[in-house]
Amino acid sequence: MFKRRNKRSIWRIAQDSVYPRGGWSRAISYISHRLRRLPDPPARIARGIAAGVFVTFTPFFGLHMFIAAGLAYLLRANVLAALLSTFVGNPLTFPLIAALSIETGELIFGSETRVPLPQVLKTFSRAFSELWTNLRLSVTGGEPHWDRLMLFFEGVFLPYLVGGLIPGLVAALLAYFLSRPVIAAYQKRRARRVYGVPRRQL
Repeated sequence: MFKRRNKRSIWRIAQDSVYPRGGWSRAISYISHRLRRLPDPPARIARGIAAGVFVTFTPFFGLHMFIAAGLAYLLRANVLAALLSTFVGNPLTFPLIAALSIETGELIFGSETRVPLPQVLKTFSRAFSELWTNLRLSVTGGEPHWDRLMLFFEGVFLPYLVGGLIPGLVAALLAYFLSRPVIAAYQKRRARRVYGVPRRQL
C-alpha cells in the first residue's frame, strides 16, 4: 500500500543521495520542518540534533545513522532528530568536514606527511576494498596483506577520528544551543495556534 509504484533504480538512489530531486534547499527545509514538529521537549530534540551533528565529524562512513541513534539513546535524546541531523554531513559539506578534521588531527599528532583532500575519499575506498579482500582471503585460505591498511589507519583514519572530536564537539554544542530556543519558540507558537494555550501557561 505504501510502496512506490515505480521502484527507483540504483543509479537514481545514488543521484538522489548526492543531489536530492527537489534540490538541497527543499531537503533542508523538509528536515527543518520535521525537527520542529517532533513531539518531544525542546531539550531532548536539541540533544538529538547535537548527537547527529557530532557523528558527521567521524570517519565511520556508512555507519553515521547507527552511531547517531546509539549516541542519542545514551544521551536520552530524540533518536529521530539524531538521524535527521546526520544529513548535515552530505556531499556538499563533507569536503569541509574532512579537511577540518584531518588538519586538526595532523596538528595533534604532529604529522609531517599531509594527505591531499582529493585523495582522502580514494584512500577510504581502497581501504574498504582491501579489508574485504583480506577477509575473503582469510576464509578461503589465502595470505592477507595488512600493511597498506595499517598505513591508512595511521595516516588517514586515526587523524580523522581524533581530529574530528574537537570541531565535532564545537559544532554539536552550537547546534544544541541554537536549535533549543528555536524549537521551544515554535512549539509554544504551535500550541497557542492549535490548542489555544495562553502564553503564561506554556
